[in-house]
Amino acid sequence: MRTIESIAELRAAVADWRRAHPGGTVGFVPTMGYLHEGHASLIRRSAAENGLTVVSVFVNPLQFGPNEDFDRYPRDPGRDRRVAEAAGCDLLFMPSVDEMYPRPTATRVVISGLTERLCGASRPGHFDGVGTVVAKLLHIVMPDHAYFGMKDAQQVAVIERMVEDLNFPVRIVPCETVREPDGLAMSSRNVYLNAEERRQAVILYETLQLAEEKFLEPGMTPGKLAEAMRESIRRAPLAVTDYAEVLTWPDLRLPEERPFDAMPPGSRFIAALAVRFGRTRLIDNRLLEIRTPAGKE
Repeated sequence: MRTIESIAELRAAVADWRRAHPGGTVGFVPTMGYLHEGHASLIRRSAAENGLTVVSVFVNPLQFGPNEDFDRYPRDPGRDRRVAEAAGCDLLFMPSVDEMYPRPTATRVVISGLTERLCGASRPGHFDGVGTVVAKLLHIVMPDHAYFGMKDAQQVAVIERMVEDLNFPVRIVPCETVREPDGLAMSSRNVYLNAEERRQAVILYETLQLAEEKFLEPGMTPGKLAEAMRESIRRAPLAVTDYAEVLTWPDLRLPEERPFDAMPPGSRFIAALAVRFGRTRLIDNRLLEIRTPAGKE
């Protein structure tokens, strides 16, 4: 594995590889570092599906608000190198903030509509920062495939829409959320949790399991399901709900308030939640789809 810090050097390395491997594909995994098994699973998939895998480690200041955790976001470059190499990374891009933003950005990527609810509502400007940095990284790497974890499903929806609207020559590959043995979604922020917060944090997974079950109940509506999610979260004394919503997928709109079993087969929804334990904010989600009844295909 080769570690690169400059944009020019990375572009040259990818161009050299493409010249030496005509017809080969490049996979890309953008991360903010502090790599764990969830990131490693994305890297392994890219390595299995492409001839060259590029991983970026960059804590992007544009997507953090004034009172958020940019300065204390966990960082461990040595661990990142070890995890990335073991998972099959070929080029590890670790730019500085000055390398990515040599002067204040006059240009931002704004994805409207999909960013007005969920994390976009509680973190104003967050997805402008995400869209801007992902657009920059995609232009720098120019991959054929880019891999994103579904733990942040709103981010996946936003990036897919940006790529579609702006005709980026890349296929976005959503990948299943990797979880701890008790179901908690793996996240770099999990290290912030104290022992009791970590024990109670499993309520996110339990709530989504409940949502999946109740989704199938006759007469269940989006509003009733969202309220059942909020009620479930309240079972954890330390949990403070940021949001617990049921939206259409992938356009992230409020669905009609009518029973799911009266909606057309193939209709898709997302049950999404964000919960705080102390200063730590965790997110998770579950995709739900109305299936065609057996025998009626």
